[in-house]
Amino acid sequence: MPKIPKGLTDKDMVKNYIEEETIEQQLLNAAKKAERLRAMEEAEAPPPQLAKAGFTPELTDKLGRELLALRLELSNAGVKSYNFKIKRDGDRITLTVTDKKLY
Repeated sequence: MPKIPKGLTDKDMVKNYIEEETIEQQLLNAAKKAERLRAMEEAEAPPPQLAKAGFTPELTDKLGRELLALRLELSNAGVKSYNFKIKRDGDRITLTVTDKKLY
């Protein structure tokens, strides 16, 4: 072990000292890094789809419930293979069920 020179100030004695990172510091740094990544992902999140821009959450919920009811009726009727066809006529939008085998 080398000899410590005399007459050094406190600052000079610790100038080359490197403190080891403790487990607590490692966990805190990992938590900070995870928080930064989460914040970056939120910032980069895509904007809501333009096609759904006019839909309120209540309207989306109601539409989803009606589509689920339609699918259940089709399933009970034995229809397994189908597609939905959407047609717009002026201010009316019509959703019809078509047989998938025809396409």
